[in-house]
Amino acid sequence: MQYRQRRHSQNSFEEFEAASLFCPKCREAVPVRKRLLLTLPNGDKYDYYCAVCGTVVGGKMDAHTQPIMIPKGLSQ
Repeated sequence: MQYRQRRHSQNSFEEFEAASLFCPKCREAVPVRKRLLLTLPNGDKYDYYCAVCGTVVGGKMDAHTQPIMIPKGLSQ
């Protein structure tokens, strides 16, 4: 069987999204919900919550691909 190499194989796994993580309260791997926690100049901070009990089970920082532009008059 032959496998074809993808053109963008290096970017295939650039960012992961968690579908399930271990919850210390439930003591098993559970589905998670991702919520935006903070928006910062260098990226967005997300927390992952257990879909069963609501415990925070992880976090993720997504870097912005483009810089945030602040309109004149708002920056001090």
